[in-house]
Amino acid sequence: MIGLIGGTGLGEALFGEAHATEQSVDTPFGKPSTPIRIIEWHGVRIATLARHGPGHVYPPSHVPYRANIYALKSLGVTHILASGAVGSLREDIHPRELVIVDQVIDKTFRRPVTFFDEGLAVHAEFAEPFCPELRRILLQAASASKTKVHARGTYVCMEGPAFSTIAESHLHRAWGADLIGMTVMPEAKLAREAEIAYALVALATDYDCWKPHDPGVSKQKLLEEIIGHLKAATANAIELLRATIGILASGPLPASPAHAALDLAIWSDRAHIPPSVVRRYGALLSRHWKNGS
Repeated sequence: MIGLIGGTGLGEALFGEAHATEQSVDTPFGKPSTPIRIIEWHGVRIATLARHGPGHVYPPSHVPYRANIYALKSLGVTHILASGAVGSLREDIHPRELVIVDQVIDKTFRRPVTFFDEGLAVHAEFAEPFCPELRRILLQAASASKTKVHARGTYVCMEGPAFSTIAESHLHRAWGADLIGMTVMPEAKLAREAEIAYALVALATDYDCWKPHDPGVSKQKLLEEIIGHLKAATANAIELLRATIGILASGPLPASPAHAALDLAIWSDRAHIPPSVVRRYGALLSRHWKNGS
């Protein structure tokens, strides 16, 4: 099954009035941001989830990332396409353009960053944070897009909720980063631990604060401009995601290195792991422990 993580109404924007069922899922990590809506489209099942909840009530630091990914995993999601707004750190990544992100720098510090924080030592490989197969298909779909889609970019994930200082913005540029945002971490890390293929479409809305604004433009006007960029970039992302899902629906979903992410990642001696710990992690370990033992 394909999972879509993005803004409120993403499923409706992509698939119109396609019939959907709603699944309320309880997880060992609490409730997800919203009930999961499952849509049948062109023969493929798609689970949609609004990251920030109905009405955008969860700020980035308080999104229930673990519950979101666990809920998708428990419903059978194997591939996630995510979207999120970002600031551009590069002159050549213009507002309204899209980036198929390939690397990330994690600067968050207030969020649970792993499922496996009790009773089990798990060290998943994360050198390539985003699924190469999903990225390939996104770029294949982008070849027919009227929108400029950048084939790669490094995303700095900051804690927020305040935006960067000018000094921080220049530091991120000096690091070689291309984008700044607040939501991809720990979402991508948790997807890897859940052995779900994950790719991100980043929507550029502005140039962060490294690039000076025209002093003659009011703050209200700047805000209106950014909102306009966000709406346009969202429409561009919806077009790209619809084309990508069309390609995915035309055949079997691709195998991904992420689907075997825990094969060499579980370092604990299984003889020392009590059944209660295995049961707690449930769907995350079902491929590795049969019948909870």
